[in-house]
Parts: sequence; C-alpha cells; structure tokens
Amino acid sequence: MDRLMVSVSGVRGTVGKTLTPRVAMEFGCAFGTMLGAGRTVTISRDTRPSGAMLRSAVAAGLTACGVNVVDLGVVTTPGAALMTRTLGCDGGVILTASHNPSPYNGIKFLQPSGPALPADQAERLKEIWRQGNFALQDSLHTGSESHNADTHETHVTAVCETVDPAAIAAGGFTAVLDSINGAGCAASPILLKRLGCKLVHLNAEPTGRFAHEPEPIEPNLGALGQAVLREKANVGFAQDPDADRLVLVDEQGRFIGEEYTLALAAAFVLRHRKGKLAVNLSTSRMIDDIAAAAGVEVVRAPTGEANVVEAMQREGCIFGGEGNGGVIDPRVVSVRDSLTGMAMILQYLAETGKPLSELVAAIPAYHLLKLKFPCPADAAAKVVEKTRAAFANRPGATFNNADGLRINLSDRWVSVRASNTEPIMRIFAEAPSRADAEALAGEVQALAQSVIGAG
Repeated sequence: MDRLMVSVSGVRGTVGKTLTPRVAMEFGCAFGTMLGAGRTVTISRDTRPSGAMLRSAVAAGLTACGVNVVDLGVVTTPGAALMTRTLGCDGGVILTASHNPSPYNGIKFLQPSGPALPADQAERLKEIWRQGNFALQDSLHTGSESHNADTHETHVTAVCETVDPAAIAAGGFTAVLDSINGAGCAASPILLKRLGCKLVHLNAEPTGRFAHEPEPIEPNLGALGQAVLREKANVGFAQDPDADRLVLVDEQGRFIGEEYTLALAAAFVLRHRKGKLAVNLSTSRMIDDIAAAAGVEVVRAPTGEANVVEAMQREGCIFGGEGNGGVIDPRVVSVRDSLTGMAMILQYLAETGKPLSELVAAIPAYHLLKLKFPCPADAAAKVVEKTRAAFANRPGATFNNADGLRINLSDRWVSVRASNTEPIMRIFAEAPSRADAEALAGEVQALAQSVIGAG
C-alpha cells in the first residue's frame, strides 16, 4: 500500500499522492517550529522535476514560522550538508528521494553540522508535524529568503584538500561517470577535471529524467560498463540522484559491487592513517578483514547514515560509511559523499600503479546477497521474533538486535530488518560462497513469508 514514510531518514512518498505540497509545507512548518523563529537553514534539492514545487512549499512553511532560508539550488546531498556547516546555519533541508524511482520525492532534515537528524530529534519533528500546532509568525516576523551559489566550488575544494591532485593527474586516468541526470552533474566534472582526468560523462544533463532505474546496482549499469570498454577507461563511476552513493566498474567493464567502494576506500585511508572505522550492521565483513590487517577496530552501528556518524563521533573514528557505496570522511563532511569516494579511488590507483581489478582481487572475497520484499509495517517485529527463535539453538550463533536482527555464525552472517524509507523488509546474507549465502537468505525469507502469509 502506498503510504508516506516518515523515519529517521526523513520523509518519502509518491508525488501528488502521499507527498503533496500541503504535506511539504506542513513539514516546513514543523521544522521551523522545532528550530524557532530567527533561525537560519539551507534548502536545496536534487534534479527531480517535482523538486522545485516541493522546495517552494517547504520554504513557505519555514518562513511562515520565522525561519530564514538560504537557497543553495540544485546541489548534491554532501554539498548541501557541507554548506549547512560552512555557513553556520541551524539546520538544513534537502528535497531528494535518493535512489528511489521517479514517482518518489522526499524531504531530508539536517543538523547544523551536516548529518541527518539523530533519532530523538527526528521523532520530535514527527510529533510536531502530527500534532499540527505550528508556531506561525505575524506579517512582521516571517523569515526571509536568500541565495548562495558557492556549493560546488566549496565541495570540490574540500575534497581536493584531502588527496594529492598532482599525483592523481600524473596517472593520466580516463574515467567514465554516470550521473543519472541527477545532482552530481555539476560538481563531479569540476572535481574530475581538477584531478586531471579525461572525463567521459554519461547522463550528464540535470533534468531529473533518469536514463535508467536510479539505484546504482548491476542491472542498471550495463551502459556504463560498455562505455568503460569502448573508451579504454581506467574506471567507471556511478552515482545515485543525490550523489551521496558511489559504485564502481573496473577497467574490464565489470560491475564490482557497491560493497567494494567502501572497502577500497578504507584500504586507501589505512595506508595513510590509522584509527577506528565505523560502518553499519549490514556492511560486508570485507571491512573487518581490511581493518584487522591494519590493526584497527571496526565499530558497527545500526543502518542509517545518522547512526554511523554518531558512532564515528562517539568513538573518534577517522573514516566510515555504509556498504551501499557510501563513503564518509569527516575531514570533508560527515555524510556519505560520492566525490570523496572518487578522489580516494583515483589516488589509490595512482599510488599503487595497479588496475582497479587487481586492487579488488587483493581483498578477501565473500558473497553478499541482498533481498527485499513487501512487508506490512505491523509484521516486521513478528518476522524478527520468529527468525531469532529459529536460530536460537544454532551452534555458535550470536545475535545483535540494534537494527532489526543480525545473526553472526562462524564464517557467515544474515540480517533481517524493516526499511526506514520504504514499506519493505531487507534480508542481507554473507558467506564464503554464493550457494551458502543463498541458502542462508532463503531460510530467513521462508520464515518471513510464513509470518506475512499468516497475517
């Protein structure tokens, strides 16, 4: 059933159905009420055609409650987060539905430092919206609007300060980039050209009319692999519509899996600095092997960027991210950032002189299977409970229920959890072989379907 999703990740819905101008305005009022009159927030959007309309509605709600708005225009999510911090604002709002298909859009709310709201603040915002008791101001005390066009340059400069542009340029790399006609279309070519790359840019018009399904997974990236081969490129990069996620294609045109983005970036980081890493509970155990080889600790957090960032800050981690292609370097900004990921991968290639396929082959390989299926919200807890009971007597099993349920076995693991952004459940299973991963995931999926069917 189509419904408005309101979670720690923000608000998502189908435009004109569950996500309307009225809903967007109400959430603007709710955020304005929570922050208080006289505060200032950034507002920005990705390229979806509905973004301009929803941006205006949110801005109307914010200013109605006396909050001043700085419009950044069409920018990436990490760029918006960086500018929220750089401008000293009290928060930020981004109109984006990330990797979700075209019918969707969403509203993401940011802390002053850039990351999404922590769970307690997200819940407070939701309650203000639900009650509808907004702190509307009179005609003399409404908020103002201004514009700022510095995001792309500020973002690219911050990324370049964390790598060696001259060393990357000396590599003479050719990169193919698929920006999916999304928010990465503007800043990404600035970065790659500043790093001395020859750029072949696919889907480079910021129209929001996606040339293929927007999630950067293997079935959607065939044209990128073909372009890498045709151009004899060193690497292929794929972004999602708000450009916080990065997926790689090697020099042979092969999709290498979104989990490898974080693993390769972590391997690069640990060549230069040593310290704790933070990832979510669904991230591949490749990261554990890389960290162990460097003698550092991995901190696991519940799924959701805000949870990973909180763990990074609490534990003093130097690097982190999520296995969906999300790289977080707090020296740039404490959110997932595809531009930071591209710069790291390019410098890793430059330093080692090895092709991407060889760097991938050096990482201990596992098979990580990711499944999703529709699940009524009221069935999710029952699925978790039944799964735990089924594995309770499995030899060596340990359980982590910080985010749904993760079951760790001797050489494999499986997790099941409800999505924060869609009415679905996700099963992740990782094992030494694909057959083992499929068997483990299939066992949990059968348990889940027995609950959903019974409901």
